[in-house]
Amino acid sequence: MRLNELLEIKYPIIQGGMANIATGEFAAAVSNAGGLGLIGAAGMNPESLRENIRRAKELTDKKFGVNLMLMNPHVDEMAEIVVEEGIKYLTTGAGNPNKYMAKWKEAGIFVMPVVASVALAKLMERAGADAVIAEGTESGGHIGELTTMALVPQVVDAVNIPVIAAGGIASGRQLAAAYALGAVGAQVGTCLLVSEECPVHEAYKAAVVKAKDIDTIVTGRIAGTPVRILKNKMAREYVKKEKEGATLMELEQYTLGSLRRAVFEGDVQTGSVMAGQVAGQLKEVRPVAEILEELCADSVKVLKSLGE
Repeated sequence: MRLNELLEIKYPIIQGGMANIATGEFAAAVSNAGGLGLIGAAGMNPESLRENIRRAKELTDKKFGVNLMLMNPHVDEMAEIVVEEGIKYLTTGAGNPNKYMAKWKEAGIFVMPVVASVALAKLMERAGADAVIAEGTESGGHIGELTTMALVPQVVDAVNIPVIAAGGIASGRQLAAAYALGAVGAQVGTCLLVSEECPVHEAYKAAVVKAKDIDTIVTGRIAGTPVRILKNKMAREYVKKEKEGATLMELEQYTLGSLRRAVFEGDVQTGSVMAGQVAGQLKEVRPVAEILEELCADSVKVLKSLGE
């Protein structure tokens, strides 16, 4: 069963829960285009999360969900809000959702934790997850070590729940490859950064469109908090200082508020322009509906050409 059948949506695509980007308006736009839009709660407080959920309800009659970062200091309250607001689809990251699982399952929520290893996938299955999102290191933002090509089939073999592939998926060929690895669908983020509806600053979108295949870099790898962003002045200085043995406090001076500067102010030199390795494939800004339609239609063509 493909993800679109599982979630009863048009396309087998989930939008990534990108902090400071995945607003109620954007989630609604993705859902209206046929995917599963997500509101990213990572950069929100409880009040703004509730506001964004209600805004999405105003803008779409389609299904949408919420992404909860479990390290958020307000996560206990947010875990209640998703129940109160009738959210039926939830993705989680940066922690173990076990303490909330019983309440969420009682409320009929379909829970899909993001995982970067087989061990975490097994743990999430035991906790009661309905599916897992196996995210490879190709993706933008916070990442693990394994590539999508290596991670997804190992997770598929290790668990008995559906596996959604994430990381390095921005074309029909890549979506077809995810199916070949055993995934039921995909979560995408970077390719949606260059959608007309995405609320990031135009300079952010332009930086992604301009990027070449080798234009992403990982900061924080030495400190154990790896984040993939586009190469810029901040990234180069950060990595240089990191290699010189700078303290976490010294390094924080580079990253504090850097994502918000990039997203809202268009600061693509000292801001954190989070994007995955597929940025080099993206050549223009288009409507989100066109992006999703092409992604899925091309995957069908690829599979047919391979004789499936």
